[in-house]
Amino acid sequence: EPIRLTLEAGGETYPDNPHEGEEFGYVLKGEIVITLGSDKYRVKAGESFYYTPDQKHHIYSKKGAEILWVSAPPSF
Repeated sequence: EPIRLTLEAGGETYPDNPHEGEEFGYVLKGEIVITLGSDKYRVKAGESFYYTPDQKHHIYSKKGAEILWVSAPPSF
């Protein structure tokens, strides 16, 4: 399930509960912070991320960002 996601300044995704699968993304513009459980990871434009969503997780951006985000298997 690939999506292109734009986060406005202060924007964030809904907190997602643990589930099966894998998630990969590439930051096209801006900077995001990924929260996985109690850990936080900063990802800037030109960088990618990958994680298994086996703990509560979400993404937010203080100044706004645009990312390409791929989840497998699809959640819809």
